[in-house]
Amino acid sequence: MARPSKPLISRASAVAASIEIIDSEGLDAFSLPRLAKHLGVQAPSLYHHFADKSEILQAVARQIAGAGALPRRKPGPDWPEFFVTLSMNLRRSILKHRNAAPILLQYLPRDLLIGTYEDTARFLEESGVPARLHVQILDGMERLTLGAVLTEAMRKPSTKTTIFPNVDPDSQPLLARALTENEMTSRQLFEEMIRSFLYGVVRNEQITVAKARHIGELSVSTN
Repeated sequence: MARPSKPLISRASAVAASIEIIDSEGLDAFSLPRLAKHLGVQAPSLYHHFADKSEILQAVARQIAGAGALPRRKPGPDWPEFFVTLSMNLRRSILKHRNAAPILLQYLPRDLLIGTYEDTARFLEESGVPARLHVQILDGMERLTLGAVLTEAMRKPSTKTTIFPNVDPDSQPLLARALTENEMTSRQLFEEMIRSFLYGVVRNEQITVAKARHIGELSVSTN
């Protein structure tokens, strides 16, 4: 089918409309004809901006993942809190569009985020974090954040006592007790998980440096 000679819609409006459809009707309801109808145009108009449905979904994934701006925090010794905020922003954006979670699993290749990774690597460098730790931090943050948030997005929202659903107090008394005594929401648990990972990297680096220094001192003393 031939394209119209001039675009009737913008790329941004098509992506925004796609997200609206997926949010309100679910991913299964999304199609190019449905999107065209939503925009009040014929399907060929979409081909001014996208080669196919996959390219639209990739743009949707990019929009959702990039919705949160980088935190405004100066580089320094408290650099882990920059990444805690960054992860919380991404979590909020993804959970705002729960129906789109499968799209991020399929259409969010790492190279789409390369600009953000460069910015965060620069932040780490300016914070005095050794370059040898950057991949560990950035890769770990991606795996933890996306893995945890996408899993949460594909489940029903939970309360403090239903984070593990369908727990039977009779057959699972220890887990039931743990849920009863849990004081953290899903949001707070996620935040502390990210913080624990990052400060764990800091602690392990300090231990490694201390051991290396100690070995060096022993070597000097024995010589």
